[in-house]
Amino acid sequence: MTLIKSISGIRGTIGGKVGENLTPVDAVKFASAYGTWLKQQTINDKFKTNFKVVIGRDARISGPMIHNLVVNTLIGLGIDVIDLGLSTTPTVEVAVPLESADGGIILTASHNPKQWNALKLLNEKGEFLNGIEGEKILQIAEAEAFDFSDVDNLGEIIENNAYMDIHIDEVLNLPLVDIEAVKAAKFKVIVDGVNSSGGIIIPKLLELMGVEVVKLYCEPNGHFPHNPEPLKEHLTDISELVVEKKADLGIVVDPDVDRLAFISEDGEMFGEEYTLVACADYVLSKTPGNTVSNMSSSRALRDVTNLHNGSYEASAVGEVNVVELMKKNNAIIGGEGNGGIIYPELHYGRDSLVGVALFLTHLANKKMSVSALRASYPEYYMSKNKIELTPQIDVDAILVAMTEKYKNEDIATIDGVKIDFAENWVHLRKSNTEPIIRIYTEAASQEKADALALKIIDEIKVIAGI
Repeated sequence: MTLIKSISGIRGTIGGKVGENLTPVDAVKFASAYGTWLKQQTINDKFKTNFKVVIGRDARISGPMIHNLVVNTLIGLGIDVIDLGLSTTPTVEVAVPLESADGGIILTASHNPKQWNALKLLNEKGEFLNGIEGEKILQIAEAEAFDFSDVDNLGEIIENNAYMDIHIDEVLNLPLVDIEAVKAAKFKVIVDGVNSSGGIIIPKLLELMGVEVVKLYCEPNGHFPHNPEPLKEHLTDISELVVEKKADLGIVVDPDVDRLAFISEDGEMFGEEYTLVACADYVLSKTPGNTVSNMSSSRALRDVTNLHNGSYEASAVGEVNVVELMKKNNAIIGGEGNGGIIYPELHYGRDSLVGVALFLTHLANKKMSVSALRASYPEYYMSKNKIELTPQIDVDAILVAMTEKYKNEDIATIDGVKIDFAENWVHLRKSNTEPIIRIYTEAASQEKADALALKIIDEIKVIAGI
């Protein structure tokens, strides 16, 4: 099961059989469905005749191949392409409205290993498609209901390599980003760009903020030097280098630069969950308001929001769900506990550049070490586990059984099953991007979080008979 079609796009491993992996045929088919859906949209009750889509990719080895297939498919549909080339997910999201485009496609499998790639689809606002739109595209792809343009009406390619710089400028121009304060702090930072586009854009942003940068794995060749998901067990190299170089902190991003993690000056993880907590603390201190994160994120954001007299709410997992609730609740900052910062002042999308700029401004203003800043926040510990799925496992039946087992607890079922106990919680859900069940727990200590996770996993295995 290495080709995953969902409302958020198509994701799979390169090579293999059509319909089972992300092959050239599948890339063309899904790009055709997206382009066809775009052309079916109406503006002011009139059919549009000219369409424009922004395309960007991360540095994956398969990127140029998938990029060429997708771009030329859109051209064949009569759609003009603004080609950003090597880029980041948030950069494409910023570019779509600035170009007055009708949509965007980011070619990236995010934190997945190098054999994976994907098409992530955006609307005219540079935001991910909703469930209804995504489902329509899946239907078009299944039916192969494509109608390509004749030779006189093919689209055009407009190359624009300036958008990473434009994106940086947009971030530095935000009112809450204080470049002078960061310059005065004279920070020394190690950057792990996992040999993708973050290795270009993050050092450039930092240098413009007067930060001394030491680069680690910043060559965008797509050969990821470690598992690209920015978790503690994958980041021993940068943790050691931060201590060795006596740096103030380390910065880690995933291949498409929408997830952000920090390393403290002592080589310890600041905590992916606390990336959003720290940025929200700073934003709320300057502009009071509400926050949103997903159900699998730490309670610490709720606590910090309450300290600033704001209101916190949790959404279903998935960026589109977080954004929807942020708009509904007028949240001034939000995101996901995997290190995804969404700051609507710039755009409604997870953006590591925004996170870096806000975090460094906060750190400069606080005049404290990264470890001291982390110690100032409520102490919660998470355990993130998963069970590989096989065709024999009935996920829905497992979730129903767990809901019944814990029916006397505080339970939410808008996204899998979340069981809120007084001192801790567990969230069980089927992943949208991988063939797994995710089991997330949080408690007042790592031991308690791990113990709760093991208890729940054992109960699931009994129910599933595995």
